[in-house]
Amino acid sequence: MSLNNTQVSAQTLAVFDSTLAAKVGADERGMRIYTLVLLTPGERTYIPQAERDSLFRGHMANIGRMADTGQLVMAGPFEENPSYAGLYIFTTPTKAETLPLLQSDPAIAGGALAAELYEWYGSAALMQMPELHKRIQKTSF
Repeated sequence: MSLNNTQVSAQTLAVFDSTLAAKVGADERGMRIYTLVLLTPGERTYIPQAERDSLFRGHMANIGRMADTGQLVMAGPFEENPSYAGLYIFTTPTKAETLPLLQSDPAIAGGALAAELYEWYGSAALMQMPELHKRIQKTSF
């Protein structure tokens, strides 16, 4: 059985949740602009271990703060990749709005990490990730 365009449109409208779409900032396609940040090794090639530990404790605390305030949708490290340390996906739609958030990261400010920024068009459903993550996380970092 094949569906014509009218049937497909009716099915789509039957499941569309305008309240949720507005909450997550979705456009008509269910998408929105984010800023994707690729974290790379920073300019400092040697950082004493105690300082490195301090920078990354601050880094993790900052990630939690930005997630709690709704500025950060997703973050995580890359495994076994010397070119990239991790990524951030921010709710900010421009690089300029994202820069102050990056400057608040102790690992970036301390030269342990650097950042490449890209404006990225992705599913607005990602906005639900922080809430979902809290429901499946047993321990914090």
